[in-house]
Amino acid sequence: MKLTLLTVCFSTLLSVSLHAAEQVEKRSAADIIKTADKSQWRTVSANNILKLTLPTGAAYIELNEMLAPKHAENMKLLAREGFYKGLNVYRFVEGFVAQGGDSSETKTPKTAKTALPAEFYYQTKKPLSITQLQDPDGYATKTGFLNGFAVAQNEAQTQTWQAHCPGIFAMARDNDVNSGGTEFYVTIGNAQRYLDRNTTVFGRVLEGMEHFNLLSRTPTKGEVFNPITDMQVLADISEEDTSQFRVMKTDSSSFVELIEARKNRMGEWFVQSANYIDVCAMPIPTERVK
Repeated sequence: MKLTLLTVCFSTLLSVSLHAAEQVEKRSAADIIKTADKSQWRTVSANNILKLTLPTGAAYIELNEMLAPKHAENMKLLAREGFYKGLNVYRFVEGFVAQGGDSSETKTPKTAKTALPAEFYYQTKKPLSITQLQDPDGYATKTGFLNGFAVAQNEAQTQTWQAHCPGIFAMARDNDVNSGGTEFYVTIGNAQRYLDRNTTVFGRVLEGMEHFNLLSRTPTKGEVFNPITDMQVLADISEEDTSQFRVMKTDSSSFVELIEARKNRMGEWFVQSANYIDVCAMPIPTERVK
């Protein structure tokens, strides 16, 4: 009986000690990001970044070559031939999307395609590993992160797609699923997860979301509505624009720790902790290096 009591007491003390240790080890999200060493980050290739110049400034967009390679490549072709010069962001729906391109559908690309086969998801024969969130999601069996993008998957993890979180870069289309090719959109304000697997998502805004939010809502007579100065591949203009960005690796130990920190916010201000986060509420640390 005494042995049993001693065992119970020891187990209780051990549990309390471990809990206390966990409390000490927990760090704030800001501290995790600040102290993450270089190995926890990746530099985004300038050849995979689009610079979209709008009336109030430039937005920088990373393309998702893995999940939608044909759309990523075609968009670079369009940018390199100057397709978007003189076009505009012709549709703005508050809290939904800003959509740009050739609203007249009369401009013909020189080398790129006007329509592409849909890439609503990336198909693999074997399960594709992601940094998975354990919290339930209403739109997909599995959600998480892959190569710096918020993604979702089927149960078998053989279909992977980029989730419609705020700031994603995607291709608009008509009723024909293979009709998208030149008309892009960026989600603004809210996540639009019901659009998942209905359009091809192939990138996200690294910097410059404020320029989409500052776009005009209604046309002004006699003026071009939200004109696009240009869309360029950053690598092609390296002499005039040396911008460089890094993104925390979403399969790194720092990012895994960051997920837990975001689920349970620290600090005296917080009265209650939800111990929950969804894929679109988990910001991916992105920094301008220069």
